[in-house]
Amino acid sequence: MSRGLLIFISGPSGVGKSTVCRRLTTVLPAEFALSATTRAPKEHDTHAKKYEFVNEKHFQEMVEAGAFLEYAYKFENWYGTLRKPVEESLTAGRTVLLEIEVQGALQVKNLFGDAFGILILPPSEEDLLKRLRDRAREDEATIQRRFAEAKQEIRAAQSSGIYNLQVINEDNGVEKTVDAIKKAIQKFRPDNQPPLF
Repeated sequence: MSRGLLIFISGPSGVGKSTVCRRLTTVLPAEFALSATTRAPKEHDTHAKKYEFVNEKHFQEMVEAGAFLEYAYKFENWYGTLRKPVEESLTAGRTVLLEIEVQGALQVKNLFGDAFGILILPPSEEDLLKRLRDRAREDEATIQRRFAEAKQEIRAAQSSGIYNLQVINEDNGVEKTVDAIKKAIQKFRPDNQPPLF
C-alpha cells in the first residue's frame, strides 16, 4: 500500500482557510488531523476540525510526552496536532489535512519533508481587514491586533520556503481556490502514486 499524503494549510485569521479546508474534505478523500487545544469549544466545532479539548496542565503533560507533531500558542490558547493518529493514517495510505499556523507548519515540514504545503492569502491587506471586521466577533482593538499579526504571519510564511502553493482566496471564490488546490496536489503526486480523485 502506498504511503498517504500529508497536506498542511496555513493563512491568517479572516482569510477563509477554515471554509476552504471544510470544502476540501468534501472533494478530496481527506480527513482532518486530530488536534488538542486549551480553548473552549465553539458551536461550529462539530462541523470543522476535530478537537480534543483539554486544560493547560494536561496539554503541557502531552507536550512532555511527545504527543504532538507540532504545537503553538496563539490568541491566549495552546493548539497542537496529535502525532499518533496522523502517523497511523499516513501508514494506512490515507490523505491527512492539517489547518495550522506558520510556526506549526515549519515543525511539520521538518518532520515530513514530503508534505504538501498550501498558503491561503487575501486579495489585499484592505480586504483582509474588512473580512476581520465583517465577522463581527471582536472589538476593534482585537481586530487591529489580529490584523497586525496576520500581516506578520504572511511575511513569515512567504519567506519560509515551505509552501508548495500560494493561492489567493477571493471574495466568494472558495470553489476557484479549491479547484486550484486540487490541480496543484495532483501535479505534486509522484507518477507511481494512484490519483487522489
